Amino acid sequence: MRKLLTLCSALCLMALFCVPASALEYTIDAPSGLEYANATSVEPVLTADRGERPNEDLSKGNPMVAPAFGSNTSYLPGSGDPLYPFLGATEAVQQPVGNFPMIPLPNASGIPSAPVVGNTSITAEPSTPIYGYTEVTGDMYYTGDYLGRVKIPSLGVNVKVYQGTDSSALAKGAGHFEDTSIWEGNVCIAGHNRGAHGIFGDIHTLKSGDAITLTTKAGTRTYSVFSVSKVKETDTSMLGRTVENQITLLTCVRNQSAYRWCVQAVEVK
Repeated sequence: MRKLLTLCSALCLMALFCVPASALEYTIDAPSGLEYANATSVEPVLTADRGERPNEDLSKGNPMVAPAFGSNTSYLPGSGDPLYPFLGATEAVQQPVGNFPMIPLPNASGIPSAPVVGNTSITAEPSTPIYGYTEVTGDMYYTGDYLGRVKIPSLGVNVKVYQGTDSSALAKGAGHFEDTSIWEGNVCIAGHNRGAHGIFGDIHTLKSGDAITLTTKAGTRTYSVFSVSKVKETDTSMLGRTVENQITLLTCVRNQSAYRWCVQAVEVK
């Protein structure tokens, strides 16, 4: 009798463990919305080479480490770094939210993949313009210690250009502003407007399109006048570097010591 009871108990216990697995299956959906990150579990992938457990993938996704509190991406769902960057056979990529371009997560090798963009394109920042500038060096001088020659055919001007804008340089001809370029970019030259060396006395009468020619050891360029203006003596903005090749001529305004005539011309291409 005791053996029979033991046998019955064993059969009942075995029956408990033979309950079909389908009776124990359940599903809990992960929370969704902007307040929650993406679920770390991956959806089952149907395969045909699982042996005893066909059509079932028991792998897990790569859990994420939350970004630093208060960082730029701390409030974005799906942001952060993978806890195990070496896991996963395919690239794990964040999902774009709204108009924000998302940064890709590292793939199985730990190397970030190409950027993924949401419903807007990434606008590249404008590159820094390359300003032209040619420094005055020893090999830029002609015999006679001058740097070049300026010609203004409409005014009959044909004058040598010397380094510097002090009285000694302007007594010999035109003077080159020492901090400006001598060839590429903005070449700035000054000259007297009266007296024996008043070579630039009529530059304020130049018209748009009039030609100015500069010759240096680097070559010869022809410029076309695009601006004739009266500026304050303290205004040095016209001496700045430029992307395009241009020439700037400056001289005093007769009987107005606080002002200067400024003529600017751009290279004729």
